[in-house]
Amino acid sequence: MISGIIGKTNVGKSTFFSALTLLSVKISNVPFTTIEPNKGVTNIRVRCVCRDFSVKDNPMNSLCINGIRWVPIEIIDVAGLVPGAHKGKGLGNKFLDDLRQVDGFIHVVDAAGSTDISGNPCEIGKGDPVEDIKFVENEITMWIFQILKKDWDKLVKRVLQVKEDPVSVLYERLAGLMIDKKFITSVLKGDAIFEKNLDKWSDQDILEFVNRLRRISKPMVIAANKIDIPKAEENIERLRNTFKEYSIIPCSAEAELLLRLAAKKGIINYMPGDSTFEIIRGEALTDKQRNALMKVRDVLMSWGSTGVQQAIETLYRKELKMIAVFPVENATKLTDHKGNVLPDVILLQEGSTAIDLAYKIHSDLGKNFIFAINVKTGQRIGENYILKDGDVIKIVAGK
Repeated sequence: MISGIIGKTNVGKSTFFSALTLLSVKISNVPFTTIEPNKGVTNIRVRCVCRDFSVKDNPMNSLCINGIRWVPIEIIDVAGLVPGAHKGKGLGNKFLDDLRQVDGFIHVVDAAGSTDISGNPCEIGKGDPVEDIKFVENEITMWIFQILKKDWDKLVKRVLQVKEDPVSVLYERLAGLMIDKKFITSVLKGDAIFEKNLDKWSDQDILEFVNRLRRISKPMVIAANKIDIPKAEENIERLRNTFKEYSIIPCSAEAELLLRLAAKKGIINYMPGDSTFEIIRGEALTDKQRNALMKVRDVLMSWGSTGVQQAIETLYRKELKMIAVFPVENATKLTDHKGNVLPDVILLQEGSTAIDLAYKIHSDLGKNFIFAINVKTGQRIGENYILKDGDVIKIVAGK
């Protein structure tokens, strides 16, 4: 799965991306500094099962530190949005096209209100993060609406005259957005207004369909950035009262980037998501650097964390509903064929089955699946077994 970092220009998206990945990207307050999407890898934390079995693991696709697996995931930072992007304004078409591949969004907003609706710097508090969220929602919704509306009459004809399945017709039209058919089915069955024939749908009905589809197929977390500026706290409360359907995570991308860079240089002990850090090479700090770290410490004391790690984990664990499963080849020794103990962890969505895991590991395992073993219980399980977070599974397949 891939997550996308979105938002208007000059809210700290590129800093947020750099803090997550430690990749060097161009950062400035000039609109459209990010033109081509920056792509990188970050990690989310999951509990490793090594301690359940009292073993020392040999992770291959991730790190295990003190019983916590740091699972790599892909993220992209795309060009900043401006109002009217769905009509091609700014880099709108490029931006929206880049978002086809993502499974969920982190929408970075300027919680301090120090940028106007177009992303230009303004007096602190004059910008409105509530309006920023509304306009980004509208741009994505209108983009999908235009795709449907363009050939709506043809879609209606296929359903009413050719008697094609409406779910399949809508899925085919939206296939380029990488929206799973299950989401379309869920929306159509979720409200009586969608039970009427497609030719009876008004533009408002189509918009409502798109809005609901967007929310469940491309879930979004709000990263309320710039919490080190006093006005942010008031705006975060407004955001939480206005958008109860979203997880609002207070963030300081600048603080997180500083901490991760200092940790990388061995100046401090810090793990992403922690509520504190320890200076271990104070002699390497200049007065300016020491003062900067003290300001970051104030942020951590006020907010509990910088929020950056929490934002990406909230997207994957809460909104995308990902679980961690540990596949092994030897159920007794918990190893792969090379003898590595608990070498891999795989992220799957809640509701995934043993056969889904088999295909995720390798298509041949899925095609030749016979049964699986739940290593924790020792039970033999079938292909329809619903996986649980932290399961350790051995797949048995024919040759």
